Amino acid sequence: MKGDVYVHPTALCESERVGDGTRVWAFAHVLPGAIIGRNCNLCDHTFVDTGAVVGNSVTVKNGIAIWDKVVIEDNVFLGPNVAFTNDMRPRAALKKDPSEFLATLVERGATVGANATIICGVRIGRSAFVAAGATVTKDVPSHALVMGTPARRMGWVCECGQTLPGDLACECGRRYQLDLGAGGLSAIAARADGPA
Repeated sequence: MKGDVYVHPTALCESERVGDGTRVWAFAHVLPGAIIGRNCNLCDHTFVDTGAVVGNSVTVKNGIAIWDKVVIEDNVFLGPNVAFTNDMRPRAALKKDPSEFLATLVERGATVGANATIICGVRIGRSAFVAAGATVTKDVPSHALVMGTPARRMGWVCECGQTLPGDLACECGRRYQLDLGAGGLSAIAARADGPA
């Protein structure tokens, strides 16, 4: 572990692979073998399992467990008490080999709201927005706004977080088009002050 990592006195950070500027707050636990990027914020009572990967500039709010085979890309926001899974059919009496766990991917810039449940084996696309309390049971396209149980697409969101109108042009200046190959949106115009 590098010297520019803050670990609260009540936290336990056993991984040597934590990036500079990351903060690990009270009662958090990071297991050996977990990978945490730079400038992350792991809030109180978070748990990061061996085999989990957290990218750069990720916010992990209170009460979240990130299990083996869960990958969180850069600039993701995870609201309080998001629940990840990695075993589709868990049984207390059956101990599975980690190779049997299903991978979950949360792509760059996505937001997962408070108390959402993410069933293992899914991909949450780039800049997607999972509403608070949603249960994600299948892949979420890039820029999709999903809510409910099971989660369903209710609209599209911009990289800036605003809900997009029908013409897919955000008030921030970004514009999008449907990307049928990927099942989501792709940027076609950047904001005037920078890239999309």
